[in-house]
Amino acid sequence: MPTAPAPGPRPSPQGISAEFVARVPKLLEAVRSVGSGLELHSTLVRICETAADLAGARYAAIGVLAEDGDKLADFVHHGVEEGTARRIGHPPDGHRGLLGALIRDPEPVRLEDLTADVRACGFPAYHPPMRGFLGVPIRVRGEVFGNLYLTDKRGGEPFTDDDLAMVRVLAAEAGIAIGNARLYEAAQQRERWIDGSVAVTTALLSGDDGEDALHVIAEQARRLSGAAAGIVLLPADGGGLEIAAVASEGPTEALGTVLPPRRGAVAELLEGRAVFVEDAATDPRLDTGLARGYGPAMLLPLRSGDRVLGGLVTPRARGQRPFSRTERALAVRFAAQAALALMMAEAQRDRERLAVYEDRDRIARDLHDLVVQRLFATGMLLEHAQRRSAVPEVREGIGRAVGELDVTIQEIRSAVFALRQPAEEEPGLRGRVLREIATAAVPLGFTPSCRFAGPVDSAVGDLTGKNLVAALREALSNAFRHARASRIDVVVDATVTLPGGRPGVRLTVADDGVGIPEGGRRSGLANLRRRAERLGGSSRHGPGIGADGGGTALVWEAPY
Repeated sequence: MPTAPAPGPRPSPQGISAEFVARVPKLLEAVRSVGSGLELHSTLVRICETAADLAGARYAAIGVLAEDGDKLADFVHHGVEEGTARRIGHPPDGHRGLLGALIRDPEPVRLEDLTADVRACGFPAYHPPMRGFLGVPIRVRGEVFGNLYLTDKRGGEPFTDDDLAMVRVLAAEAGIAIGNARLYEAAQQRERWIDGSVAVTTALLSGDDGEDALHVIAEQARRLSGAAAGIVLLPADGGGLEIAAVASEGPTEALGTVLPPRRGAVAELLEGRAVFVEDAATDPRLDTGLARGYGPAMLLPLRSGDRVLGGLVTPRARGQRPFSRTERALAVRFAAQAALALMMAEAQRDRERLAVYEDRDRIARDLHDLVVQRLFATGMLLEHAQRRSAVPEVREGIGRAVGELDVTIQEIRSAVFALRQPAEEEPGLRGRVLREIATAAVPLGFTPSCRFAGPVDSAVGDLTGKNLVAALREALSNAFRHARASRIDVVVDATVTLPGGRPGVRLTVADDGVGIPEGGRRSGLANLRRRAERLGGSSRHGPGIGADGGGTALVWEAPY
């Protein structure tokens, strides 16, 4: 008669313990949980939580290897409170200790007391005590992505062979989930960079203000790269690169700063080579005070063919992770697309400028050959009539008319001369302001009055002058389209003192029109305010010069 089996769990086939078999449903649930998302960071957090629950560990972490494979680029943990993690400080980098040993030799490790292992290097201050240790590599498509660490099994027991077997199964599934999440994240990242390139191309080719388009490049580069700032550099007149646009969360005084060509990174950019640095604050190629507050940085040439149009800089804050290979490749393509868009926008502006010059030349010829000749002939007829008239009042009136015709002829000849001025002869700020007013007089139907105060041409810098002229153009355009004014007064005052004691220039454009309607569009005023604030100035509006304060007075001011 056969002997009855002893009570208790039956041994499983192929040497698998009954305890392992009993925990298989929990393992399957853990595998299902690990593969339930596509966002990479949340996937790593979920793996930590699931592994800790599966093995009964208090603490779990995943150390993500850097691209060079000899250190940790990211460290996701579970079980340590956020306050404790902040007190501990910088996460481990994997250069030494037990974590470093697992990087160099990615094989499973199980220890009853990790503090007694010769590879251990101790814990930093505020770190909770840990003894039991289980480490398993996570492989994604055959390559080691990182390591999964578990410490301190609840109840104080050491990790068992079953724990190791289950965590290895979980790590294999985690590798698949991480691979899927990385593919999804890469696709999302590429889509964002493509959308950013489209936004830049649209801004450059839409005919908007060139400086606003450069700001779009800087802002898109900052947003897409996760950088602390986006900086666009353009060639400076005296050599080197000038900071032409900056996009950052806080105010900056870097606009207009010229980086000399002798500095290593600038020289490489001018030669069309991309520069990637781990720490901008300490890299000798960035020997400038502007780099002291930044860490990893990409310096990319805006290059189209053999021509370098400038540079694009995207620095991250100190302590943040370096840019990955994928991020670098996408940023290089973005810079190339931005350079191509700059070239196309420049060609478009050249065509428009040529059309304007041709039109100006035609107008000048017509004024000289037709209008002036007819006015001159009319003046001669009036002079003949004046000599033949016997009535003193008539002769006096005709004389005044002839004098007005002479003045008109001189003004037209001055206009002809101005129209035929070579484009290379750039006038001073006064001349550019007068030119804008003369241009606006045609659609307005009258010429706005203009008054200058202080050393406008000598004191106001080129960057502020360009923005002031653009603000004047915007203000006159708004007056023509919306104000229905019959009088506009323009004042450019270079004697003002701005808040903080800074010398500055103030532009005032006042009209007697209908004023700003309630609920009307404010895009023009927002553009003026943004333009002033980029320079450290301000823009505001108030009552105009019409009866009882009718109309609008725009005040735009900025430091020299």
